[in-house]
Amino acid sequence: MFNSNRQARDARRFASTISRLALGVFIGTTLTVVSGVSSGQEKGKSAAARLSSDSIAALNQLYAKVPAAKALGPKAHSILVFPSITKAGLGIGGQYGEGALIRDGKAVAYYSTAGGSYGLQIGVQKYGYAMFLMNEKAVRALDAASGFEVGVGPSVVVVDEGMATTTTTTTIKDDIYAFIFSQKGLMAGLGVQGNKISRITPK
Repeated sequence: MFNSNRQARDARRFASTISRLALGVFIGTTLTVVSGVSSGQEKGKSAAARLSSDSIAALNQLYAKVPAAKALGPKAHSILVFPSITKAGLGIGGQYGEGALIRDGKAVAYYSTAGGSYGLQIGVQKYGYAMFLMNEKAVRALDAASGFEVGVGPSVVVVDEGMATTTTTTTIKDDIYAFIFSQKGLMAGLGVQGNKISRITPK
């Protein structure tokens, strides 16, 4: 009886380990394929040039669709834009993207964003987000030694469609305002809490 119970436990552990490994392969392969497709579309440009142009284009599209973002732009110290984040999962998921810190209309530094997610999910989703850094304190937090974890340190407010209609330059009081968007406009139901942002050198 003892041996049977132990064998059953060992079998469950083995199955769990295999599932985690399979999930890791699924997520890693999916993110690699998606990023490879996007890189192949813009051969001839350096990675930094691609990130710069993609980030500035995404910010301009956000301005065109969301007046509140356009109003915040001139008031922000800098704007961190991740034009395309890939989220893949099978129960447990991961997400990753790269973007540029924009100041005075130009990219001045580059960052990655990464995080995990849990719940009933399967497949791949793509979206982007822009963080309007309203003061020097928020900008300094990006370059913390171990990376900037969203939700720890400067206050971050995620602007949804409802808030976007009421936000004005006179109501600004927080350190960072984040807009999560897709090609169709602002997205609901997604958060950036817990995402780790780290400075990178595009390759």
